[in-house]
Amino acid sequence: MTRIGSMFPEIWRHLFKKRATVLYPFERLNVPKDLRGKPVFDEKKCSLKCKGACAIDCPAKAIVMEKIDEKASRPVFLLDRCAFCGQCAESCPFGSITLSEEFELAQYDRKSLISKQW
Repeated sequence: MTRIGSMFPEIWRHLFKKRATVLYPFERLNVPKDLRGKPVFDEKKCSLKCKGACAIDCPAKAIVMEKIDEKASRPVFLLDRCAFCGQCAESCPFGSITLSEEFELAQYDRKSLISKQW
């Protein structure tokens, strides 16, 4: 059994050291340049000649193709499933999907994590 006084040398040693952590969310670090965050869809670049390669190649099945009319469909991003792996951006032959630096996506309800960006 340890005595209460045995912890004081350890406390004294660390009392005046610099913090090893950041007081998040009040202090923030800069995000890395190539951070894989929330996917962003550019409808103008997408022609869907690939027949939804982004949805097919997504390992987390976080992209669903939603039909607009008989011929046209657009991707819907299910951000609650997304692993932010970047496979959708790599698979898109037209470069219509990019990954942003936005990574703070916490929500109170799951429906707000469905992203229809068109």
